[in-house]
Amino acid sequence: MMKRFLSFSLVIPAVLIEGGTSSTSEDVPPATIQDLTLIVQRILNIAVRLAGIAAFVMLIVGGFQYLTAGGDSKKTQAASNTLTYAILGLVVVIGAWFILLFIEKFTGVKITEFDIPEIQ
Repeated sequence: MMKRFLSFSLVIPAVLIEGGTSSTSEDVPPATIQDLTLIVQRILNIAVRLAGIAAFVMLIVGGFQYLTAGGDSKKTQAASNTLTYAILGLVVVIGAWFILLFIEKFTGVKITEFDIPEIQ
C-alpha cells in the first residue's frame, strides 16, 4: 500500500509541472513564484472538475437507487438522501467555481484556465 502511494505521489508533480524533460542541473532555471501559481492553478482546476464529475455520478447513482427501490421506504429514503447530497455537492462545486472566478477577476491571476500539460 505504501509503495503504491509513494509511486503515485512521485507521478503527480510530473503531471502538474509543464512537460519537463530530464536535464542537468545547469540547464534548470531557479524556481519562481510563477511556477507555484501554475501548480496551484492546475491543482484547483483538477479538484473542481473531479468534484463536479463525482457529484454528477452520484446523481446517476441516486436516480438508479430510486428506480430500483421497488416501493421499499428505507431504500427510497436512502436514494432521496443520495440525490439531495449530490445536488448539494453540485451547488458547492458551482459556488467554488464562482469564487475562483471572483479571485481571478480580483487578482488578475488566470486560475480557471485549464490546459493539459504535455509530458515528453
